[in-house]
Amino acid sequence: MQRILLLLAIALTLLSSSCISTKKLSYLQEDKASMDSIVEVHRLNKPYRLQVGDLLSIRVKALDQDIVEMFNPTGEGIANATGEEQMYYDGFAVDQHGNIRVPTLGEINVMGYTVEEIREKIEDQLLSEYFKQEANIFVTVKLAGIRYTTIGEIGAGSNVLYKERVTIMEAIANAGGISDVGDREDVKILRQYPHGEEVHHIDLTNLDAVKSEYYYIQPNDLIIVDPLPQKSLGAGTTGIESFRTIGTVISLISTSILLFTRF
Repeated sequence: MQRILLLLAIALTLLSSSCISTKKLSYLQEDKASMDSIVEVHRLNKPYRLQVGDLLSIRVKALDQDIVEMFNPTGEGIANATGEEQMYYDGFAVDQHGNIRVPTLGEINVMGYTVEEIREKIEDQLLSEYFKQEANIFVTVKLAGIRYTTIGEIGAGSNVLYKERVTIMEAIANAGGISDVGDREDVKILRQYPHGEEVHHIDLTNLDAVKSEYYYIQPNDLIIVDPLPQKSLGAGTTGIESFRTIGTVISLISTSILLFTRF
């Protein structure tokens, strides 16, 4: 009888510690004390500044488009290339020295500049060296998508989203979401800076995550989702799964005890 009670106590302990609560699985949880949550978001609206490895899309337009064609990519990088592949060949990559090479204009330093500052820089150079104001030069400069990588308890791989700004929730959803055994309370972001790399943390189960300066991802971010302890235990993510697993273990233990007591 004592052995049975001991086994039941062990089973209840394992069951309570092994299954994953909905609190750990739910995103952006609000305060239950209020009916609706009004989130005052104080984001750092600092524009992104270019780094080594970034890819830019640059186009020059004018009233007479023929006179500016020499400044635009030819689109002959590879036959039948589309989307990201085409951008790889037609885009302007920032090299190790922080420069891009633009047709006719040559090398232009863009390291640490915003896309708006680069647009003004190219426009000023075109007007001072090649055209007059009457040509109505129109330059567009954009990041060729926001590229990021995900590893861990999330759809692993490299991803590109063609938007001006991307939240970490959009990035995770695009990667396939976090698994049931992924730690949503401590999602890590490895981010590149001119001085090196830094790791930042964000709790995606808390509604206050939208106030974080890391809620919006940046190009070349690495999003890391570590597993919860329940994964190493292998006891299941729900109560039923855990109960079945623990029941099997207890059954084996009970059988072993009975066999040994008979001898």
